Amino acid sequence: MGVGLALAVAYPNLPDVADLADYRPKLPLRVLTADGQLIGEFGEERRNLLSIKDIPDVMKNAVLAIEDSRFFEHSGVDYRGMLRAALANLGQAKSQGASTITMQVARNVYLSAEKSYTRKIYEVLLTFKLEHLLTKEQILEIYMNQIFLGQRAYGFSTAAQTYFGKQLKDVTIAEAAMLAGLPKAPSAYNPISNPKRARTRQLYIIDRMLENGFITADEAQQAKAEELKLRPMHVQLKVHAEYVAEMVRQAMVQQYGEEAYTRGLVVTTSLKANEQEAAYRALRQGILDYERRQAYRGPEQFINLPEDKAAQADAIDDALNERPDNDDLLSAVVLSASPRKVVAIRQDGDPFEITGEGLRPAASGLSERAAPNIRIRPGAVIRVVKGSNNSWRISQLPEVESAFVALDPRNGAIRALVGGFDFQKNKFNHVTQAWRQPGSSFKPFVYSAALEKGVTPATVVNDAPLFYSAAETGGKPWEPKNYDGQFEGPMSVRRALARSKNMVSIRVLQLVGTQSAQEWVTRFGFEADKHPPYLTMALGAGAVTPLQMAAGYAVFANGGYRVAPSLITKVVEHKGRVLYESQSEAPAESQRAIEPRNAFVMSNLLQEITRSGTAARAQAVLKRPDLYGKTGTTNDSMDAWFVGYQPTVVAAAWVGYDTPRNLGSRETGGGLSLPIWISYMTEALKGVPVAEIEPPPGVIHVGNEWYYEEYGPGRGVRGLGLNDPWPGSPSAGDPASGDQDTGDAGKPPAEGEDRRSILDLFRN
Repeated sequence: MGVGLALAVAYPNLPDVADLADYRPKLPLRVLTADGQLIGEFGEERRNLLSIKDIPDVMKNAVLAIEDSRFFEHSGVDYRGMLRAALANLGQAKSQGASTITMQVARNVYLSAEKSYTRKIYEVLLTFKLEHLLTKEQILEIYMNQIFLGQRAYGFSTAAQTYFGKQLKDVTIAEAAMLAGLPKAPSAYNPISNPKRARTRQLYIIDRMLENGFITADEAQQAKAEELKLRPMHVQLKVHAEYVAEMVRQAMVQQYGEEAYTRGLVVTTSLKANEQEAAYRALRQGILDYERRQAYRGPEQFINLPEDKAAQADAIDDALNERPDNDDLLSAVVLSASPRKVVAIRQDGDPFEITGEGLRPAASGLSERAAPNIRIRPGAVIRVVKGSNNSWRISQLPEVESAFVALDPRNGAIRALVGGFDFQKNKFNHVTQAWRQPGSSFKPFVYSAALEKGVTPATVVNDAPLFYSAAETGGKPWEPKNYDGQFEGPMSVRRALARSKNMVSIRVLQLVGTQSAQEWVTRFGFEADKHPPYLTMALGAGAVTPLQMAAGYAVFANGGYRVAPSLITKVVEHKGRVLYESQSEAPAESQRAIEPRNAFVMSNLLQEITRSGTAARAQAVLKRPDLYGKTGTTNDSMDAWFVGYQPTVVAAAWVGYDTPRNLGSRETGGGLSLPIWISYMTEALKGVPVAEIEPPPGVIHVGNEWYYEEYGPGRGVRGLGLNDPWPGSPSAGDPASGDQDTGDAGKPPAEGEDRRSILDLFRN
């Protein structure tokens, strides 16, 4: 009667379990490429919900064998199992446990972990309630998806990915048995951190599967002999898109709040996996190539190497754990060093030698005269790179940064985005947040304005020195220079832009007018206050982000339309309800920024740059004519740019230091950023047919040159600055040797946060 009274009082206080019929656990936010590759996952619980029909029998049988072999026979409480467990405990044998799967679901979903008679009563009552309201299949499905299995993994589907890197449907008997051992104690039976204990429990579960008739004796023997291939815990995602994943995370939290981490949102982006990986590799290779030309800054750390082998191994492990590998930049500890050979070791314990060319980047650190903080000696922690022929080379973590973004000029969809050299090292997204001077890569927007004023590609402009007094500037005197300090005299606009002549750009801007040019560049998406109406605008002395530059050049690429960059194409809840989906449409006439003929003539001029100008390497390497773009190197070589396009893809590459400083007297956009762009385009343009831009109405072709109809030969602006004083005997520089960009255009403005909301990346 006492027990009955207790049950009668407790039953009305039980939680409502009806919601379990529509089971919704915490599901993480997942971010995918357009072709379905996972690039990011956010949330405290890593979980992948599967219906019971999608869970393979081998996994269900392994769980039933160890957790509740009579699950389909009892009514929630297994009295025979409880008696057997009690007797087994008395005999000190291995207990099979008294809790059924239904009881575990009741405990895990609704109850705390406290051990008391009250909680046990509630657990039993909840068990009866669950068995009454749900089918056995529903209860088992909840259990298989809800249970914690270590490494932030909830449910067996996620555990299969976490521990074995495979889908649950593909697990073997041996792997299923290993996973089934985790619910009892996820830490104690973790196959990675406690392999011996995990192995013992796995073998026991295989025996239980055999006893219950789930597998045959031959299958059991094969399962016990199978060697498991465990997935490393810090495995990298196949596609490196950490900056993109973070952009999406911020957008989802802004839109859905903290629920974004728990409601199982799946966000598809416009990224193309192969192009994203190509961009990532291109950027890293470009930076590492630059680093090889820099002075060696010395080892990252020095440690003492004990005489005792075991103690030495521990010291090496500790040091390398503090300095983990950075993708292909591997960390190692030096065991011995001389100018001819360095012997180093990694965590695998196998020493390796670095000789010959592999020592060249660190030659200053191997000199007898090297300073103590630079010298490579035993105990030094260094970075090494392994070549394709298994040779080793000493390297170092870069201090310089970079950014790359590519988008489809026809609709603004971002195809690749790399916000920096390494996300873990520097989470600042240089594509959207770095405000930098664009240098000569900004000149096309000034020339575009000039076309509307009657300037033509054939207009002759004097590349002669200019000087502005303090009275004229309202401040300090200004004497701009060409990149090479040389002047060529009168030349066509086409030749001047191809050779990136600063004096010509300034004279062209004078004709346009600084106020007019400031208004004109806003058509391309640039902010007027970032580009003050001064003559230095002709040299790219304003402030832009790489994403703005790519979007600006897209206007030339698509025939004159301004398209907003977009990243997110679809947001879906776990059960398939679409919350957001973009519509890929051709630009409307309301999005027109410039006339088609302006875009065409500018593209024709930009094509000359990739054919014979400062970016001639582009057509030489890619061997196709439909390439257009402009290099840029700012004052004192603080920023290096290349922005260019093919009619189906536009991309911007930037290199510079976070705190602006000189990249090197010979470092230019053509030498630093153009190779990154070319490497990406090699992948992006595979199989893409040549698509040169067709001339629109309103232009004429006369004498191998393009003109607006009303500004044909003899009718447009014929010459600029031709009566200026001329110094005498100029010599022309080699246009292919690098940029001939800004002179004393002033220092870059400080970087600041992008004021746009991350939600602007949704398509409207």
